[in-house]
Amino acid sequence: MKELNEHLKDLINYDKVMLFMKGTPAEPRCGFSKQIVAILNGRSAKYGSFDILTDNDVREGLKKLSNWPTFPQLYVNGELVGGLDIVKELEASGELEQMLPKEELLEDKLRKLVNKAPVMVFIKGTPDGPKCGFSRQIVKILNDSGVPYESFDILENEEVRQGLKTFSNWPTFPQLYVKGELVGGLDIVKELVAAGDLNATLSPS
Repeated sequence: MKELNEHLKDLINYDKVMLFMKGTPAEPRCGFSKQIVAILNGRSAKYGSFDILTDNDVREGLKKLSNWPTFPQLYVNGELVGGLDIVKELEASGELEQMLPKEELLEDKLRKLVNKAPVMVFIKGTPDGPKCGFSRQIVKILNDSGVPYESFDILENEEVRQGLKTFSNWPTFPQLYVKGELVGGLDIVKELVAAGDLNATLSPS
């Protein structure tokens, strides 16, 4: 029983928002589950789900653990919110929206990334292991400047790679940002070096 309870707690905390339902969000197997999925999807909620029809131990164990005899069951941050009726009441009062963590919009994510450090460079690879000649050159220039900077490997995240092209209206990499503003790519950085303006650009007063 202890092992089952540990397993249930792991499941409940698997995602910030967890829905225990009959079927899956794509194919709910009962009317109540279908309705709760529609409410969560209508709020653009990011949530995990577990199909209780696939595991009777989980199904029966959750009833005891949560002291809630029916399904679906919705949990937020490991705490039981309730079933469909409770979720409908929270939806009607507007409280549900405040309880649910939102899916972060790509634009917000990119804005946070470009502001992660005063000087941010988006390259292919890492400063220790650049994966293209342009990235290698910009890393050397930044290292030679002595100004601290942070980097992001665009090869690790295709969403960021494509999103930044639109976000910055700059189609190629590397991309250099200072205080959240795009400076440009390697050619612009080389021009700043040639003009003696790089350090002033990287460390604006």
